[in-house]
Amino acid sequence: MESLTKLKYELQHNRPLTPLVDDGRPDIADYNRDLATLHSPTWFNVPWLFAECYLYRCMSTFFTLSLHWKSYDVFAQQKLTTFVSSRPAVLELAAKYKHLISQLRDDVPDLKTLEETEDAERLLFVEMCEICLWGNATDLSLLTALTYDDIQKLQGADARRTQEKNILVNDLPAAYKLLKAVQKANPKGQRRVDIVLDNAGFELFVDLILAGYLLAAGLATQVVLHPKSIPWFVSDVLPADFASLLNALADPQALYVTPSETNSNNPGATTTLSDQEASESSFLFEHWSHLHQEGRLTIRPNLFWTGPGSYWRLPASAPDLYKDLKESELVIFKGDLNYRKLTGDAMWSTTVPFSTAIGPLGPNSGIRTLALRTCKADTVVGLPAGEDERLKSMEGGGGDTGARKWAWSGKWAVVQYCDGRA
Repeated sequence: MESLTKLKYELQHNRPLTPLVDDGRPDIADYNRDLATLHSPTWFNVPWLFAECYLYRCMSTFFTLSLHWKSYDVFAQQKLTTFVSSRPAVLELAAKYKHLISQLRDDVPDLKTLEETEDAERLLFVEMCEICLWGNATDLSLLTALTYDDIQKLQGADARRTQEKNILVNDLPAAYKLLKAVQKANPKGQRRVDIVLDNAGFELFVDLILAGYLLAAGLATQVVLHPKSIPWFVSDVLPADFASLLNALADPQALYVTPSETNSNNPGATTTLSDQEASESSFLFEHWSHLHQEGRLTIRPNLFWTGPGSYWRLPASAPDLYKDLKESELVIFKGDLNYRKLTGDAMWSTTVPFSTAIGPLGPNSGIRTLALRTCKADTVVGLPAGEDERLKSMEGGGGDTGARKWAWSGKWAVVQYCDGRA
C-alpha cells in the first residue's frame, strides 16, 4: 500500500519516472532501456503509451517483490463484478450459442440453395465477430463508474443492431473469404486462428463465443488465445481469468443468486435462474472445457504483450512469437490498446491505410491481421477522406478544437484486415 501511495503521489506531482526495480523478469531491462532513451522524463512530459505501460509494470513489481502477494491480481474482483453485471447479455448469448452449436453438430440439412446457405454462413460469421467487437465496450480502465443499467445498455442484441452503423470500416467480409478459402483448400488439415485478447469478464466471454463458433463451423481447427502475463490496464485477461470464467459458468446459480460483494450492487442479479438458463450456461462450461482438454482451445501468454513499446518491435524483440504467429491463418487483435500498439500509437493521418500503419506486421510480414477495435483514443487509420472531419463536426465530436473527441468514447469502431502473406 505504501508503494502504491508513493506512486500515486509522484504521478500527481509530475515527478520523474525512475528505473523499475528488477523483479526477475527479462522485460524490466526493456523498460529501463526505453526510459533511459527518454532522458529522465516526468509524468506530464512523457509519451502517453510508454507512461501507461510503465505505470502497470511498476505496479506489478510491488506485488511480485512482496512476500505474500506475488501472484495477486488487484483487479480480479472488478473483472468478476462486471461479468455478473452483464447477466442479461450473457444469458441471451448462452441460449443462442447452445442452439447454434447444436445445429452445427447435427448438420441438419435444409431446403436452401447453396448460394443461400453460403450467404447465411457469411452473415453468421459477421454477427459473431460483431458480438466480439462490441464486447470491448465494457473496458474497466476507462469505464470505472458504470452502473448495472449502463452495462446492460452496452450489451445485447438491440444494442448491437444500433451500433452496427457505427462501424466506420468493416473488413469482416475479407476475413470470412480468407477463412472459407483456407477451409476449402485444406479441409482435413490444421487451420489455426489466434486471438490476442483484451478485456476479461464479458469481453472474454464473447471471445470464447467466437472461438467456439469458429471451431464448430469448421473455419478453424484450433484457436490460440493470447492473454497478458501481469495485471494490465485494469481489466485485461490473465490466464487465471479463463479458469475463473469457466468456474463461474460451471455453477451459474451460485454466481448469480448467492449474495456476495460481486452482485450486491446489481438489482436483479440475485434472481434465481430458470432451469433452462442454468442449463444453457452450464453448456458453455462443458463445451469450452472439452475444447480446451482436446487442445483445440489453448492459452499462450507472452511477456511481449505487456512490453513498453509498439508491436512494430515484434520481429526483432520476440522472434519466436513472431515465427509462431506466422503459422496462424488469421491473428485477431482485440481492443483499443492492441490497435494503438499495432499502429505505433502514432498521430497518423486518418486516411493512411491500415496496412501501412502496422509497419513490419503489414504486407510481406507473413501474418494475416484482423483488428477489432472500438475507438477510445486518437489514433485511427484507414478512414475514407473527409470522415474524420464529418465525425468531428458532430455534437461532442471535437468541432473546431482540433481534438478527435469522437474517437474517445467507444461509440465508433473499425474492423480492419491486412493480408501479410499477399
